Amino acid sequence: MDDVSGSDVTAQVRTHLQTVLGQDDPSSASVTFLGLEPLEVLLFAADVEGVVRFATLGCSRHPMADPSDMVTDSQRGPRAELILALRGVDESVAKVWRTLAVFAASPAVEGIVLVPDALLDAGEPLWPGAPFTAVLLTSESGVADLDLPEPYDPVRFLRAVPITGTEAAWVRLRGADALRDAWTEAGIDIADPRRSAASLRPPT
Repeated sequence: MDDVSGSDVTAQVRTHLQTVLGQDDPSSASVTFLGLEPLEVLLFAADVEGVVRFATLGCSRHPMADPSDMVTDSQRGPRAELILALRGVDESVAKVWRTLAVFAASPAVEGIVLVPDALLDAGEPLWPGAPFTAVLLTSESGVADLDLPEPYDPVRFLRAVPITGTEAAWVRLRGADALRDAWTEAGIDIADPRRSAASLRPPT
C-alpha cells in the first residue's frame, strides 16, 4: 500500500484537471473556512464552445464520511471535486466561485457526502442577480475519475448544475431524473447562466 497525503491528492487532482481540460495555468482563487485547510477554485478559460469551467481543488483532500458513522477511516471513503460549466460568463457570474467553494467545504463542515443527484441549496442567489439558488450534482462532468493507490477510493468529478428554487422543489418531490427529463423536453441549455427555468407545476 502506498501512503497518499492530502497534499499529494490535491497535486494529482490539479494535474489531472489541467491535462483533461487542456490548460496548464488556469486562474485560481482560494478561501479558508474556520478550522479547515484552504480550498481553491480553478477557472479554466472558455473552450471552443464558449464554456468556462470552475473546478474546486481541496474537497478531495480527505475522504467524505457520514457524520452518523461511529468510526471514520482516514483512507477509505468517497472523494469528490465539483465542476461548474457555464457559457457566456461575465464579471457578475464569475463570482459564483465563492458559492462553489462553500459547497465544496460542506463535507468537512456539515458532513455532507457529495454524490450524483445530490441537491445542494445555497439559500440565496449563486451569484449576484442569479435566478438560481441551488445546484444539482451529476456524474456527467466530462472529467474522468482519478484513480488513487489501493485502498484509497478514486476522486470523482461531479458537475454542479445551477437550478432555481422551483426546480429544487421539483427534485425533492419527483427526483432528479424528472427534472432532467423536463430540461430535455424543453431543450434547455443547462450551461446558460441566463436560461429560463423549466416549465414545472410547483409542488403543493
